[in-house]
Amino acid sequence: MTELQVEDLTFRVRESRRRKTLEITVDRDGELAIAAPAGTDPEQIRAFVVEKRGWIYRKLAEKARRHRPLPRKEYVDGEGFLYLGRSHRLKMVPAAEQAVPLKLDGGRFRIREDALSDARRHFIQWYTARANDWLGRQVDAHARRLGLSPAGVKVQDLGFRWGSCGRGDWLYFHWKTILLPRNIAEYVAVHELIHLHEPHHTPEFWRRLERAMPDYDQRKRWLAEHGIEVEGI
Repeated sequence: MTELQVEDLTFRVRESRRRKTLEITVDRDGELAIAAPAGTDPEQIRAFVVEKRGWIYRKLAEKARRHRPLPRKEYVDGEGFLYLGRSHRLKMVPAAEQAVPLKLDGGRFRIREDALSDARRHFIQWYTARANDWLGRQVDAHARRLGLSPAGVKVQDLGFRWGSCGRGDWLYFHWKTILLPRNIAEYVAVHELIHLHEPHHTPEFWRRLERAMPDYDQRKRWLAEHGIEVEGI
């Protein structure tokens, strides 16, 4: 492994005889790496970096935003909580007023006072259940339209990832996907569906995604720019 300096950017270069193309990755901590076919001319790598420089700076900015400390929600009357892109105020209610710890009713989240000590867990359970239902319906509808057959949908905490296509053609989604606006959450669902055709982000993957969702790039850019805003629950 060697290092390559291109202006203000430093890359770790990994060469492999199995590789046929150049690929740049930005690790979670912001480190830059290039995977290259063995014996690639350094000037060819340098030219590739210059071509991709705009993309690299955008990725680094995204990583910086992800490491920015986010305010935590306070489980008090009037605090806003997202659901499919809309903010709903929280209202505390006596235990005798509702059977479940948390529900969305009349445009407000209502949480029982005796559930406040474990409020975050109740929100995650509520969001997970709604995401299973809503994303499941999105996946079913788009899969029929695209002639695809996913095994099903699973919703869980995926860390920094919104979704993934797993073994056995299962589609996995972060429970926070249900906090995103409807059209952005729909993009995440279709994005993962296309991975049933193309496991990696190859040019063919993006061509297929564009055919399935012509305005995908606009939705993708919104998610990169604003997705961090739903992280602070």
